Amino acid sequence: MNKKLIWWLVIAIIVVAAGSIYWLKREKSQEITYRFEKIDRGDLSVAISATGTLSAVTTVQVGTQVSGTIAKLYADFNSVVKEGQLLAQLDPTFLQAAVNVQRANVDRAKAQLQESQRNFDRTKELLAKSMVSQADMDAATTDLQSAQASLRQNQASLDQAEVNLKYATITAPISGVVISRNVDVGQTVAANFSAPTLFTIANDLRNMQVQASVDEADVGQVKVGQPVSFRVDAYPDDEFHGSVSQVRLEPVISQNVVTYNVIIDVNNPELKLMPGMTATASIEVARRDDALRVPLLALRFTPTDSAALRAAAATDGAGRRRPHGADSTGVGEERRSPDSTAAPGERQHRDSTDHRPQRREGGAFAAEREASDEMNQPKPAGTPARAWTIVDGQLKPVRIIRGIQTTRYAEVLWSDLKPGDSVIVGSNGGSNGQQSQVTGQNPFMPRFGGGGRH
Repeated sequence: MNKKLIWWLVIAIIVVAAGSIYWLKREKSQEITYRFEKIDRGDLSVAISATGTLSAVTTVQVGTQVSGTIAKLYADFNSVVKEGQLLAQLDPTFLQAAVNVQRANVDRAKAQLQESQRNFDRTKELLAKSMVSQADMDAATTDLQSAQASLRQNQASLDQAEVNLKYATITAPISGVVISRNVDVGQTVAANFSAPTLFTIANDLRNMQVQASVDEADVGQVKVGQPVSFRVDAYPDDEFHGSVSQVRLEPVISQNVVTYNVIIDVNNPELKLMPGMTATASIEVARRDDALRVPLLALRFTPTDSAALRAAAATDGAGRRRPHGADSTGVGEERRSPDSTAAPGERQHRDSTDHRPQRREGGAFAAEREASDEMNQPKPAGTPARAWTIVDGQLKPVRIIRGIQTTRYAEVLWSDLKPGDSVIVGSNGGSNGQQSQVTGQNPFMPRFGGGGRH
């Protein structure tokens, strides 16, 4: 009998201990610990990302307009050249021969012209003496005109041959650096249909540009003059800077994706950057210096306390309600519900005798009055938002008009918050989200007691 009693006592102790542990854990889990960050001032920068390719501001492909064999080369890769400097020489043998032929043709045409001129003068004298017919005079005139035209034609052919001979000498059209050489001595180039490219010359590489592809969703934010920072794989630890000089209107469509080319001017005094490098650019489309800013987590935080949410809803809806309409929390409807079922005379008597101010539950009425006063004040243009703070141990919503935002902060254009104020950015714990009292430790405020209001 004593053994059974002992076993029952052991079982009872185990049950009591398990129940105590359960309730202790439940009580602990019901405590909410809030995380806080402070409102401060700092610089905010909004940027969009783009990739592009570095190139010289001006790049010229040097070709030849005549066919021939490369006799000499006077420039190579990376050669610095001046405008008009000799780059290459074609074999001029055939071109010089063509010039000689055309000169001979011009001499023959001149001799024929002289002969035609003498025949014309002689026929003219004989016609004056009526010794030849008018037909003979017309024939002499035609021969003279034909000889004159032949001379002009041969002279034009000579000019063309001399120009072709000059084309055998290849010179630099601009000052710059030879970044490509496509021919060697002894190579034959043919210019029958298109001019072959012999050299590619880039203008001063101390001034370069990035041709970046910007998505159509972002191109509307890009403006001429905006600062740009970018990196290249060749120098991963270096950041280079430039500015937007042009937003081109021509769309670039690839696999149904529309992008636009944005030209970024870049200074390259150390000549680190080279044509063709891939640049990962960040275009700064908005910036605020020493701006009042709030953590984005504070704007995304939503408490689970129903009373706090009703107060926040009343604050947000105060400016949109009709003068005698129902509020967003439904409290006004509950207050008017007895009158709605009373007789008209009874309602009139009640209105004339009862002048006591009617109280609203929670802090909704005070929040509505605050919100109504705030709505009558002029505010800057921006996006409405809301943060939460702790006042007298209770959650309190704070209205904010925000401006630009980054990945971590948002600009505060208007709010009652000041630098150094603490806002809630998150919470831990809680049981079904019913606590409205602070039970956790605030690193910037004293600890308040527990206990929720349901």
